[in-house]
Amino acid sequence: MLVEGKVCLITGGGSGIGEVTALRFAEEGARVVIADIDAAEGRRVAEAIQAAHGETAAMAVQADVSAESEVRSLIEAIAKQYGRLDVLVNNAATILPKLIEDVEEREWNKVIDVNLKSVFLLTKHSLPLLKQSKGSIVNMASLNGLVGQKQNAVYASTKGAIVAMTKSLALDYAPDGVRVNCICPAGVSTPLLEKWTEEQDDPARTRVMLDDMHPLGRPAKPHEIADAALFFASGLSQFVTGVALPVDGGASLGY
Repeated sequence: MLVEGKVCLITGGGSGIGEVTALRFAEEGARVVIADIDAAEGRRVAEAIQAAHGETAAMAVQADVSAESEVRSLIEAIAKQYGRLDVLVNNAATILPKLIEDVEEREWNKVIDVNLKSVFLLTKHSLPLLKQSKGSIVNMASLNGLVGQKQNAVYASTKGAIVAMTKSLALDYAPDGVRVNCICPAGVSTPLLEKWTEEQDDPARTRVMLDDMHPLGRPAKPHEIADAALFFASGLSQFVTGVALPVDGGASLGY
């Protein structure tokens, strides 16, 4: 059991990578807190974990992670329920596949708030508990935080910022025993990627392109990203901090 007894908070845990990560952590003994703006989906995942691992193995909290008051309430709920926090997985995200000249200010603000401001808020309010447990922060960045992508400049901006924030936080909180790392996936077969694919002019051609951009021949499966998060959350990475880990099937290698 790699994270047995650890209390792990996963934002955006009601679907996609977050859901699979929550299930994976629970399999390895964690008590999982699923924070999601979609209350029904968060409850669905928590109930699945409870059915498999017991009533205290999971709790769901509806939260807009871009709102400080809701983040503060979320952390207070965790402290009340479990009395500790060992792992924070900042996973909540949205995308905006547009040329920058077509982006409205309100759209820019939403992506920045959901993808980047949330990492700031969750980190800020989780740190008192994480310092006590000498815990771990796992940020979900992206290959787009390391290299560019056409028609996705706003999303790439947030993920690049998360990479830089991860490295700075790792320096700031190493003296407290808190490790901070991030994962940089390329394509991952999630509802978010499927939505983006369907919005393209030729979805079938886009799917072929997604396969071809990964030397291993396909996008990642969500559990493959969850396993990387599990590594960072567990003692297997106890001497690893400040790392931006590509989990990309070789997509960052070029040709």
